[in-house]
Amino acid sequence: MATIEKRRTGEGNLTYRVKVRLKGHPVQTATFDRLTDAREWAKNTEVDLKAGRHFPKREAQKNTMASLIERYKARVLPEKKPSTQTGQLYQLQWWKDELGALSLAAITPTHIADCRDKLLDSGLSPGSANLYLAVISHAFTYAVKELRWLEDNPCRKVTNPKEPKGRTRFLSADERTRLLEACKGSSTKLLYPAVLLAMSTGMRRGEQFGLRWQNVNLQTGRIILEDTKNGETRVAIASGPALDELKKLAKVRRLDCDLVFPGRLRKCQPVVLERPFREALQAAKIEDFRWHDLRHCFASELAMSGATLAELAEAMGHKTLDMVKRYAHLTEGHISGVVERMTARVFGGEA
Repeated sequence: MATIEKRRTGEGNLTYRVKVRLKGHPVQTATFDRLTDAREWAKNTEVDLKAGRHFPKREAQKNTMASLIERYKARVLPEKKPSTQTGQLYQLQWWKDELGALSLAAITPTHIADCRDKLLDSGLSPGSANLYLAVISHAFTYAVKELRWLEDNPCRKVTNPKEPKGRTRFLSADERTRLLEACKGSSTKLLYPAVLLAMSTGMRRGEQFGLRWQNVNLQTGRIILEDTKNGETRVAIASGPALDELKKLAKVRRLDCDLVFPGRLRKCQPVVLERPFREALQAAKIEDFRWHDLRHCFASELAMSGATLAELAEAMGHKTLDMVKRYAHLTEGHISGVVERMTARVFGGEA
């Protein structure tokens, strides 16, 4: 028996989702732009199932990698964050150029592995190659679960390149002083408050430059971050000099743009600080340092101030402890204190 449901996309377009249920067979589903196509698919699917023909195999032979990618771009990609869509559009086009002409039935794990190796041979880092693999794997999963075009995801049998351990570059006290002085002397007035805020809160670049005044409490320093990497809202706290700089910015903020760090153009877009930041690093004679490393500075200082790994993860917006274990060696003093207190309680002696 077939049922057809009307649905609205995020852009307001009407689509038709079909479900075909037949005893002894898994439910078959598909989505179409036209009702006539939905009815035709439902009728043919029921006939195929009753006749005992292997439906997923036929769909895999009929549809190409290119058609899957185009369906994925139209149906799945618009539900993702704009920043994610930009990169994945480029990655999906790469896959389309490589394998688009092949039917889904013809694509094997070997094809995916060969593409993985081609990405690495082109000079792409393991981390970047894994992003390409992730998006096409999600597209195959969509083909399996939603479209019923495939029985299995070929990416499941392909090994991802091993990524190196993350950087833990952070500034010494002297480097920090030199950098902040260089930022103060920059002709780009937003550079100093932006660097200071990043160093003081551990916000990611996207979180910071997408920050709007409506999410900043200048009395308490509480900052609500909505567009985070893991998709969950979290809180950052600005205090001391960082909060003072935010209050100064609030007094001269633009009335036509709610961004805390807007660019100079009339359009309400974030400021671009790559060049002035690079110039400040050169002036401060600091090497091998990137904007993201300001986040490491925040985490490292927290660790050396006695924060636990769980507290670090919460402050930095990580769901698990894996990403903050790189700072474990900086929390040794805190761990030693915990062990000493436990020993004193269990075996006696002074805590």
